[in-house]
Amino acid sequence: MPANEPDFTQLTELDRLVHEPSRLAILATLAGCQSADFQFLLNTTGLNKGNLSAHAIKLEQAGYVAVEKGFSGKLPYTLYKLTQAGRDALVLYQEQLKQMLSQLDSSAPTLNVELGLE
Repeated sequence: MPANEPDFTQLTELDRLVHEPSRLAILATLAGCQSADFQFLLNTTGLNKGNLSAHAIKLEQAGYVAVEKGFSGKLPYTLYKLTQAGRDALVLYQEQLKQMLSQLDSSAPTLNVELGLE
């Protein structure tokens, strides 16, 4: 591959758990707050209950999200919190994407403006 050609082989190294759009939405939401309850995540991610639950379980199993279940009086609640491992995975994912995007032809200012790279 010529030196001036972008190298996107790093795409295969992205954390697929983070890269999946629904899980990325959950992680990004949790990165902006201390913790969030199930209803808040439903509202901010636009996922349905089943999808949110399934993706949250995968993130919890990976150690990216901590889940706390309990009761407030007689009402059940579920709180989600981004773990340090989840925060690290999200930061690494962001750095990898930035690095790959920086390899795009800088003579395409429209793309750079749309992606907020200028």
